[in-house]
Order: sequence, then C-alpha cells, then structure tokens
Amino acid sequence: MNQTISQLKLKGAVPVQLAAKPSSPIEHALNILMRDLETVLGEKPNLVTDSGSAELIIRLSEEQDDCPQRPEAFCYRFHLDEDAACMSIIGYDDLGIVYGILEFSRIYLGIQPFWFWADQAIVRRSEIVIPYEEYEAPEAKVRYRGWFVNDEVCLIGWKEPYPPTREVWEPVFEALLRCGGNMVIPGTDLPRDGIHYKLAAEMGLWVTHHHAEPLGAEMFLRAFPGRTASYQQEPELFESLWQEAIEEQKDMNVLWVLSFRGQGDAPFWMNDPYFDTSETRGAMISKVIKRQYDMISSAVSNPVFCAALYGEISELYKGGYIELPEDVIKIWADNGYGKMVSRRHNNQNFRINALPAADDGGKHGVYYHITFHDLQASNHLTLYPGSAGFLKQEIESAFTSGAHEYLLVNSGNIRPHVYSLDMMRELWNTGEMNVEQHLEQFVSSYYTSHKDEIVELYRSYTEAAIQYGPHADDLAGDEYYHHPARQIIGHWLQGKDGEPDPRLNWAVGDAPFLDQVKGFEEQLVPGIQKWTNWLKRCNKVLTMLEPGDRRRAIDQLRYHGELHLSGCEGFYWLCRSYREFNEKRYPQAFVFASESMWSYRRGLAALRESEHGKWERFYEADWLTNILSTVQNVDTLRRFIRMHGDSPDFFLWYKEYLMPETEKYIYLENTHRNPLSDDELAQLLKQYFANNHTSS
Repeated sequence: MNQTISQLKLKGAVPVQLAAKPSSPIEHALNILMRDLETVLGEKPNLVTDSGSAELIIRLSEEQDDCPQRPEAFCYRFHLDEDAACMSIIGYDDLGIVYGILEFSRIYLGIQPFWFWADQAIVRRSEIVIPYEEYEAPEAKVRYRGWFVNDEVCLIGWKEPYPPTREVWEPVFEALLRCGGNMVIPGTDLPRDGIHYKLAAEMGLWVTHHHAEPLGAEMFLRAFPGRTASYQQEPELFESLWQEAIEEQKDMNVLWVLSFRGQGDAPFWMNDPYFDTSETRGAMISKVIKRQYDMISSAVSNPVFCAALYGEISELYKGGYIELPEDVIKIWADNGYGKMVSRRHNNQNFRINALPAADDGGKHGVYYHITFHDLQASNHLTLYPGSAGFLKQEIESAFTSGAHEYLLVNSGNIRPHVYSLDMMRELWNTGEMNVEQHLEQFVSSYYTSHKDEIVELYRSYTEAAIQYGPHADDLAGDEYYHHPARQIIGHWLQGKDGEPDPRLNWAVGDAPFLDQVKGFEEQLVPGIQKWTNWLKRCNKVLTMLEPGDRRRAIDQLRYHGELHLSGCEGFYWLCRSYREFNEKRYPQAFVFASESMWSYRRGLAALRESEHGKWERFYEADWLTNILSTVQNVDTLRRFIRMHGDSPDFFLWYKEYLMPETEKYIYLENTHRNPLSDDELAQLLKQYFANNHTSS
C-alpha cells in the first residue's frame, strides 16, 4: 500500500461493488447501506461492476484476507490500485457481510442501532474520512441472541393493514441486526399468512418460537375447533400440526422450540384432571418433547433445538421430572421483572432460582424481560424501572452460570425500550457492561448537548419507581396503576366491597377490602412525590435543549415520567374516592373520582402527544395497559357515585352546595333545572370543599 495515502475519503456518489450476486440478506443490507450513504452524503451511490473503479467492495472472504474463520465474522481491509484507494467489507458468510455493512454505517456514517426508533438526527457531511485501520470483528459472547417482539399491540395498531406489513417489520429487524442480533420471534399468535416470519428469514435472521407455540405450529383449537386439546387423546392431530410447521420452515434457519403447554399459554393440565401429579405432568412433557425432537431430526439437517424452562416447566425440570435430549439448549427465564427466579403466579411467588445448577450439563440460555405484561405491575408502555446495575448483575450472573449460548430478550414494541435494549446489545456482544460508560455512550449517540443532565435523568429514573414489595425487582411499571385500579372499581361496583379482593393479595395482602385500598394508597403517596420531583428535573432540562433534542427527550424520558405520575395520581385519587364513599360522603367521593379521571386523562394525552410525524397512531392499540379503559372505568365509577344523592334530577348537589342561599328558596324549577355535566359539577364542588374544608 502506498504509505503516502493514509485515509480513504468518500464523497458524492460513492462507487460500490458487490462482488457476487447477492443473497437475500445481503441485498437487504446493501439497500440499507445505499440509503445511509445517500442520507449522509446527499447523493445516491453508484453500483459498479469493475473493482478497479470501486471505493467500497463488498464480498465473501478469501484465504488471503485473513478474516476470522467462524460464522458471522467480518473484517475491513484496504487496498491501493494505481493511486486509487478502496475499502473492502468482507464477511465469512452472509450474516458476516450484513454485520460488516451495518457496523460500517455506525462507525463511519454515525448511524446508530436505534436511529429509527429514537429519531436520531443524521448529520449531513460533505465527505467521510476513513483511516486505513484494518479491523476484525470480535466474536459475540452469545451464540444465539435476539428479540421476542412480544406484547406487540402497538405495532399492530400503528398502521392500518393487519397483520403488520413490511413497512412495520423492516425497521424492527433492521434495528435488531444493527444490535448484532441474529434471531427473532416476530410477534405472538399473528395470522399465519403475515409477512413477519418470511421477512425475518429474508433479512438473515434465525427464527424461533413462543413457548406456547412449539415448533411454530398452529394452535390446536384454532385448527380443530370443538376437539379436545389433549395429546393423550388426539396425538395424530397434534403431530399433523407439528409436521406442517416442520415442512413450512425446514429450509429456513430455525431454532426449534420443543415444548408442551396448554392452549392460550397455560399449563395443559388446567383442562385435563388426569395429570394431577408432578410425575404424570413431567412424563407427558418429556414424551411430547422427544416426539417433536424425532420428527424434526428426520426432516432437517443439523437442526438446533431448545426448550423453554418457563413457569411450571422450570419447576418440573428442577424437580427431576422432565428429561431432555442432550443437545437441546435449555432456556431459563426471569420472573418478568428482571430477576432470574420463577415468576409470580397470581398470588404465589416462590422465587425459585431459575439458573442451571453447577452439575447441569449441556448448553443453556436465557429468556429475559425488559418489558412484560402480567395484569399486575409490569412495564409495557414505559421504560424498564429497574436500574442498569441490577440488569447487568442478572445477565452477567447468568453468563457466569453457563447460560450464554442463547439470549432472547422480550423487546415489546421497541420504541419505549431503546435504552434497555441497547444495554442488552452491549451484554450479548461483549459479555459485560460498564454501566456509567454505557449510559454516557448511549446518550452521546442520540443527543447533541446537555448530555450530563440527560445522563442524570436516565440514572435517576429508576430511583422514582414505587417499591411495592420487599425485593429489589418489586418495582412498579405502568400496568401497576391500571390493572389493580380497574379490579378495585369492578369489585366495588359489583357490591363485593364487604369482602377482600383476592386478586390484590400479591400487592397488599389478604385484608378487608378497605385496608387493601388503603394499602395501595400508602404506596402511591411517596410515588407521587418522587415522580413529581423527577418530572420537575426533567422539565428543567427540556428548557435547555434545542428542538430536536427536546423532542427526543420528551419521547424517551418525559413521556415515561408522565405516564408514571398521572398513573400514580389517578390511582391515589381512586383510593381516596373509595374511602369517602365508604363513609357515605358521596359528593366528596364524586370529586375524588373526577380527580382520578382527570389524572388518567393526562396519561392518555401523553400517548397522543407522542404520536407525532411517523409515529401517528403508534399507541392506538394500547390494549394491554389500556389507559383509555381505565379512564372509561373511572368515568363509569363517578356516574355511579353521582347516583348516591344527586339522582334522579342531578340538581340536588348543586342546590345543596353551590346555589346561593338566597336563590335556594325562590328559584323556579322550570328555569333552574339544567343539570351540570360531571366535569362542571366536580370542578365547582372541588372548589367548594377546598374553601370550606369539609372533606376528610
């Protein structure tokens, strides 16, 4: 190489050569590269056939390249021909080339893994200067690493077509590949004619399956409505579905999930009383898994198998009741809140260690939630409430225990979770993470100024979370303010408030209903104060930022705090409303129910405000946390409360509390009986009680 030339300068329409007919994954990556170069340099690159005129060459490795000889490896090499310099992006295989292209985009074009999801501002440049520094990509810590795009309702509602189209899925899979991921479960129980699995394979990803959909097969009761979903009674029908799934996927890169659960992601014995012991349950699961294993082995060359030790299957395996073939990757799961222990089942929370024992041979992996949906306290619309240090400790400990062959991250709908997903990117690639360095690098990747202040907001976010239980992972996500609240309303309006609601025991214990409600109230009070303080700091930082950074900070930070604070306040006023109602102070209860609804409405407004530009309708299908449902539930509640003393004419409270004393005795009903709306009456009563201090 000519030593007088030490760097490559790319400008204008960069000539790019693809050395061979591209496979589908390489073609997708090439299209991304062409788009990225045009975005940064302002001109569309030229695809050329002559290597002598190319400045970028993309090709598979050859012996003289000295590229690492392992799957997914890539390297950068530089060449000089007649004083014309060029750079080669060289991959050991298709995915190696894909990663080489995407890493080129990150290093030299500045386009970050979550550029789309975090609305990164791409800087236009006149030229790109690349120093002659040859590079070999290090091997990832985890062999199979990817996302379970679960709780994906926001992706469903974002665009009109259903199931979601390429327009929705391509940014998901691109971000995963940019993170170095190589496998995906693209959604849960989506129509089988959707594009999701096909497109994932097209882009080079391994596909795998939900533990409730073993082998990716059709649900039994959907395929055979009216039949009994029992393998013991209908083995041929179950196996016909498995065989169909094998035929559909045998030419794809698949991590075959061997499992047996009941319909609707529940234990199969819930509907089959024969299996009433651990021995019978474990024997059936072992039998089914061995049958699935044999069917795949006879149809697929060198298959990769895994089994999800999730929920009850983990407990049975640890108890020695399940046998698995030796080459099956055993997947251990956290409890949904980031702790590697068994998950809570309603009110049962045994917290059994969910990592392999020292003498448990074979290969192991992890299924990990940075977002979750459980009808209790999980985070779905908001950022994972645990600290980065906690997440680091759990994943690094899992790796130390030997569970590093596989890491599947529940990624939800991507957009609210980019910080947590970026931490997982660091961990699955390198095996470790310096929390402070990673956070500073993350903020620097997406923000242009006041980075120290933004770093502090991310760092302090977890400190504001409500600690509802004794464990470090007992931190409230957004669902905490909504599912228990709606349960309380239902229990109350059904006239059951004379007895406890057992669905709430996990949070406030088995106590009289009034004490259960007070238990939530006591947890919410400090939460309101902490989230109020955090939002004040956030708002102060927002005033310092330029418009682009401010918009990003609102979407990636303030939005989350607003959902927490509005949820905290909404739930708190609901609890206060019940206390007043229980004392038969119905007008005061009506006001507090209105306060609750107004607070929850702020959360709904935060969703709508976040739906700007390309994000229009993004939270349209918020069916899991379902803030709109909570607003409607509280509205129903306050209408119910108004029946207690203001019915049937809905003028009595106005007359008792608000009408001037002189008018009460002389007004004519035919001109003074227009009832106030609920909002108008509540606002006026709120002011009256504040001035007269008549509420408790």
